[in-house]
Amino acid sequence: MGESSEDLQQSFFRRHWEGYKEFWAERFSFLDNYSRFIKRDKPLPSWSSFDVQEFIASDPVHGPTLQTAREAVNFGLTGSVIGAVSTAGVAWKYSRSLHGAGLSFLAGGVFGWTFGHEVANHWLQLYRLDTMAAQVKFMEWWERKCEGRS
Repeated sequence: MGESSEDLQQSFFRRHWEGYKEFWAERFSFLDNYSRFIKRDKPLPSWSSFDVQEFIASDPVHGPTLQTAREAVNFGLTGSVIGAVSTAGVAWKYSRSLHGAGLSFLAGGVFGWTFGHEVANHWLQLYRLDTMAAQVKFMEWWERKCEGRS
């Protein structure tokens, strides 16, 4: 006569699951830029700082953007260290709890990293640059360079 209740329930959950996946796929659509570099049969070899500097020197459009994005990492690292040490120190001073200080260390590191990147975003004016395009251009350049070696 029709579908059983199990079929209806499965389709109900399947519909919601597909909607959930579609929602998050739309939110993380920027990852599609990197999918062809990540989902390769043979992964790209690692690159060194020298290779990155060679790209920066060779590409007058995306090179300076990539250089600025690499400088922003130092802000994140500095913020992470300051956040981790200060929050763990305060937690240890007032609680003398090792697990509390450890969790504060981890949380402070994450919060400091985030805050450091926000400072870098404004200090280096990263909001004016397309850093993702520069990273993708570097990956394309590195892919071409590695294929030339083989």
